[in-house]
Amino acid sequence: MIQRMLTGALVAGCAAWLLAAVLHFAFVQKYILLGEEYETGAAVHWAGIAPATGAAHSHDEATAEAGHDAAEAEGHSHDGAEAAHDHGGGEEPSSFTRNLWTTVFFGLVYVAYALILVAGFGLARTYGKMITAREGLLWGIAGFAAFQLAPAMGLAPELPGTLAADLGERQLWWWGTAASTAIGLGLLGYGRSLVTAAIAVILLAAPHVIGAPELEGFSGVAPPEVSAAFAARVLGVGLAVWALMGWVAGFVWARGADTPAGTR
Repeated sequence: MIQRMLTGALVAGCAAWLLAAVLHFAFVQKYILLGEEYETGAAVHWAGIAPATGAAHSHDEATAEAGHDAAEAEGHSHDGAEAAHDHGGGEEPSSFTRNLWTTVFFGLVYVAYALILVAGFGLARTYGKMITAREGLLWGIAGFAAFQLAPAMGLAPELPGTLAADLGERQLWWWGTAASTAIGLGLLGYGRSLVTAAIAVILLAAPHVIGAPELEGFSGVAPPEVSAAFAARVLGVGLAVWALMGWVAGFVWARGADTPAGTR
């Protein structure tokens, strides 16, 4: 069984790794780079009405300086699947180096997620539940809901230059939300009584009733339209990747179950 879990996790994690990297560079990376331009002051958001022609317009030196000063505020975070970066002193990494480490980061993250997923398969098996590719797809979607969608309801994916609450508090709320959502969905999916359903509802709602740690006001140097597009694409990519990972993991798991015991 351990061999089947490791095989399923590696295959599903690598499949998710490849899809996540492709979708990230195709749909998400440009928004991160654009957010960094606003963060460093290379681009400045003019909080006014855009010209009807849609043509680009210039800003005077005072506006540019104000945008640059605002961009110097420290501290921002990305979604768990986004690569971290540093805008402190020293040389900026080359595009190749940056993209390489982003890709490596995706591999580590999604193989780890796949290990958690197949561990759930093993737990379900001890209770007599059969996991197929279809079941795996549903598990993948549930994993997306637990690790990305539910936490994003309180801590949306953030562009560079966005101020946020204390990192430790956000991490504590994120992990609590992920665990509470995962357990709640498991109870809803496999529970057989009204009591378990009631507990599941309480677990799903509790993190959002408590509320995520947040600042008193809104802040950020990038246009809100860019932040919204970034968050939407991060979640869209996450759904596609988790669905594929769950399907592949379920498919490999089911094939392993059909293999005669003497050949495993």
